[in-house]
Amino acid sequence: MPRKRDQQLVIPQPTPIRKTVYEYLRQRILRHELQPSRRLVEAQIAKEIGISRTPVREALHLLEKDGFLEAIPRVGYRVRELDWEELEQIFAIRRVNESLACRWALTRMTPRIIKALEKNLQQTEIILAKGDPDLFLACDEEFHEILGRASGSKHLFELCQQLRRLMQRYRNDGRRDLQTLTAALSDHRRIVDALKKKDGAALEEALLSHLDFSQADIRKAALAAAPTGDSLP
Repeated sequence: MPRKRDQQLVIPQPTPIRKTVYEYLRQRILRHELQPSRRLVEAQIAKEIGISRTPVREALHLLEKDGFLEAIPRVGYRVRELDWEELEQIFAIRRVNESLACRWALTRMTPRIIKALEKNLQQTEIILAKGDPDLFLACDEEFHEILGRASGSKHLFELCQQLRRLMQRYRNDGRRDLQTLTAALSDHRRIVDALKKKDGAALEEALLSHLDFSQADIRKAALAAAPTGDSLP
């Protein structure tokens, strides 16, 4: 059957191998399968996956850029140690970046963006009812991604995403209990309500309150997981 003239042929682009390797290693780091200080050898990873060393090298470089690895001269890479001072810095920068993103998004808000945010809230409610924390976190990431893209700035969006990816290392088992997940969803609703009302002050207050809650939750989970007598700075 011939194609209509106004139809366009869309050929999906395959995911670059380096991104697939990047995500594979990043998830292993987030699941603590690759512990801090663990050395990553390019040749061993390539052999394990069954690919050439070039995409592995590119993936390792991207992981270093995003703060998951550190380069060791003439040795290779190793998984970075968790640094709680770094976490404080991440949230301080997120407050500035995401506040700016929300202010810019407020001036560009459209019914389509509001609809996408409301759909995300609905999906999150369904997932919350099922009690699936992993899917909840995926919805949380999507929510902030929609907000970041709504700013209209590719550079600001990428900065926000990079910090969120790095922050995930510190999450550990945070945001796992029903009460915490429900509170996070409530924060998201407040943000969407402020956007719909075009209330800049309420929007910034809701966002900063949400980030403060996230930071406190991560620290609480880390303290609970730490050996007796240990403390965070």
